[in-house]
Amino acid sequence: MPVAPMPVPTTGPPAGDADELLPAGAGQASRLARALPGLVRWPNLAIMLLSLVLVRVLLMPGQPLSTVLLAPRFGLLVLAALLVAAAGYIINDYYDVKIDAINRPARLVVGRLLRRRHAMLAHVVLSGVGVVLATALSWRLGAVTVGAALLLWGYSARFKRLPLVGNVSIATLTGALILLPALLPLATPEGRLKAVWLYALAAFLLTAVREIVKDLEDMRGDAQHGCYTLPLVWGVVRSKWVAGFFLLCLGVLVLGVAGQLLAWGRWPLAAWLLGLVLLPMGWLAGLLLRADRRRHFRQLSAWCKGIMLAGVLSMLLV
Repeated sequence: MPVAPMPVPTTGPPAGDADELLPAGAGQASRLARALPGLVRWPNLAIMLLSLVLVRVLLMPGQPLSTVLLAPRFGLLVLAALLVAAAGYIINDYYDVKIDAINRPARLVVGRLLRRRHAMLAHVVLSGVGVVLATALSWRLGAVTVGAALLLWGYSARFKRLPLVGNVSIATLTGALILLPALLPLATPEGRLKAVWLYALAAFLLTAVREIVKDLEDMRGDAQHGCYTLPLVWGVVRSKWVAGFFLLCLGVLVLGVAGQLLAWGRWPLAAWLLGLVLLPMGWLAGLLLRADRRRHFRQLSAWCKGIMLAGVLSMLLV
C-alpha cells in the first residue's frame, strides 16, 4: 500500500522558547513538585530498581538480602543506573514538547511547568553524575553507562522518529540493564549467569513489543510533527505483525524455559512462567490482533508492563 509523503522529521527541540510563558509563584512550584515523579516515570524507575535488586540476588545465591542491599558498590551501581534513566526521560520530554502536547497534554511538564533550559540542565547533571559514579566502580561500567546516556540522547533527538530503530534502541537498553549487576566482580555459578542472559533477552523482546505499541498509540502526534515511526511508514497492520513477531519469539523462549524447568522438577517456577507470563502473553496477542483504537493500544501497553513485572518477580523462585 503506497505511503503518502511526509514532512522531514525535526530532530532538534521545538521552535521557539516557551519559558517566558511559564507562570511563577508558590503555586507553580507546588505543581512542579507534584509533577516531577511523573516526569522521571517513577513506576518505571521502581521496576528498574526491583530488577537490579533481584538480578543481584540471583547472582549471589544463598546470600542474605541485607548483604545484597547494603553492599556499597551495588548501591552506587543502582544509583548510577537510575540517574541516567531519569535523565533519559527528561531529555525525551524536552524534545517531544509539541508531540506530547497532542498525545499526552495532561502529562505535559517540560514547557508547561518546567522551563526547557532547566530540563536540559537537569538532564546533563543527572547523566554526568551517573556516569561519574559508574566509572568510579569500573571502567567497563563507566563505558556502558556513557553508551547508555548517549543512546538515550540519540533516541530522544533522532532514533525514535525512525522506523524500528528507536524501538530496538530502548529494547537494547532494557536488556542491558538486566546485565549490569553481572559486570560487578562476583563469584557467580555459570548456571546463574545463563539465567540472567535469558532474562535480559526476554526483557529485550517484551520491550520491543511495548515500544511498537506505544508508537501505534502515538500516531496522531507523531504524524503531525514529521516522525517516521513504524506505523506511519509500514501502516498499522504491518506494525502489529512486527510486534507479534517479537511476542512470538518471547513466547517460544518462555515455553522452552518452562519445559526445561518441568523436566528438572522445578514446578513452582515453571507454573509461574506458564500461568503469570505465558498465559497473559496469549491474551495480549489476542488484544493486539483486535486493537484498532488509541485506547486499545494504551491498554496493550499496560498489559506489557504487567507481564514484565511478573517476569521480574519470577526471579524470586529461581
